[in-house]
Amino acid sequence: MRIVFWLVGLFAVAAALALLMGQNSATVTLFWAPYRVDMSFNLVIAAVLLLFLLLHLALSSVSMLRALPQQAHRWRVHQRERLAHAALLDALSHQLAGRYVRARSAAKQVLDQLDGLDADGPDALPRQVQMQVLAHLLAAESSHTLQDHRTRDSHLDSALRAAAGPNTATVREGALLRAVRWAIEDRLLGSASRWLGQLPSGASRRTLALRLKLRVARLGEDHPTALDTARLLAKHKAFSATASRSLLRGLVMANMSACHDADQLRSMWKSLDAADRKDPDLVLFAVDRLLSVGREDADSAQLCAWGSEWVLPVWEQYSSLDRAVQERLVLVLQGLLHTVDGAWLARIERLQAASPADPVLQYLAAQVCYRQQLWGKALALFKSSVHGLTHETMRVQAWVKLAQLAEQKG
Repeated sequence: MRIVFWLVGLFAVAAALALLMGQNSATVTLFWAPYRVDMSFNLVIAAVLLLFLLLHLALSSVSMLRALPQQAHRWRVHQRERLAHAALLDALSHQLAGRYVRARSAAKQVLDQLDGLDADGPDALPRQVQMQVLAHLLAAESSHTLQDHRTRDSHLDSALRAAAGPNTATVREGALLRAVRWAIEDRLLGSASRWLGQLPSGASRRTLALRLKLRVARLGEDHPTALDTARLLAKHKAFSATASRSLLRGLVMANMSACHDADQLRSMWKSLDAADRKDPDLVLFAVDRLLSVGREDADSAQLCAWGSEWVLPVWEQYSSLDRAVQERLVLVLQGLLHTVDGAWLARIERLQAASPADPVLQYLAAQVCYRQQLWGKALALFKSSVHGLTHETMRVQAWVKLAQLAEQKG
């Protein structure tokens, strides 16, 4: 369509010139005493147009000659930019391929190409600061892998100085995150915490920063901080459901292990969500820890009441548990039996009646009867369970109770 318009315009100009100059008999007379020059009007128009064209070409040629030094300088800058980009790509390629010495050499070539160029001057390259910081980080990463910590720290300091401007926040945050990771790998807890503290508030809430914060907290055995961070990561779906569950379970157990009295452990228990309070592994670990830290506590009845309350949700899902978890549950309940109330007696009897052939339930019912001094029933249940028990501790205790009952009978 554009070509059609150009042709139509060209024809219009040709028609206009034909109408103007085709039958134009006008003349132009120049008087230059004592001479007189008569010229055709068409010749004058052609001469003026030709003179204008020659003048335009002359001015353009002069302008091009004057711009040659600037064009040569611009060409040299572009050459440096192309070489810097090529070296940066080589450094990244070598870094990904595990050729760390070549990657560091290529990164130094980038820095050599950018050396002497003022980032704020008229000859500054596009994204010059970002290129410079990335080159420093690639060199630092390669040096870190090569265990050249002195060179790594030098490049890191240079990267942070180069990224100190107002428009380089992203590359500065990247440099700080890399510094945190290097400090964690070197197990330098103080340095890692210091680098994390320099992150802006927005960057510190990103998934990568939270992962690093979790690693720092676990390295420093700061279990409460690690647990809070892991919960935030799980909320952001940073891990798979299975991995999140396993990680949170381990951190909750670590927090429970750090509790040194029953009240502290109870506060920790109240901070758990409903799903954690139904997790068999967490519940049994918590009750074991409660009985352990409260062993010297005078109010053992209160501790057993707390433990019985905690273990109830797991007891209600007894039939769906694995045999190993069932055995752990029975051993935990055995530690709470000396304060067992009527409600728990009814629960145990009801479940044992529903599964009369289960040796683990027979063992638990026998322990309850023994504590209630129901010797005959306890003897019968111990005899029924002792040959079906696979857990070593349960089998030994069953034989011990049978021996004690036999001793009572003389």
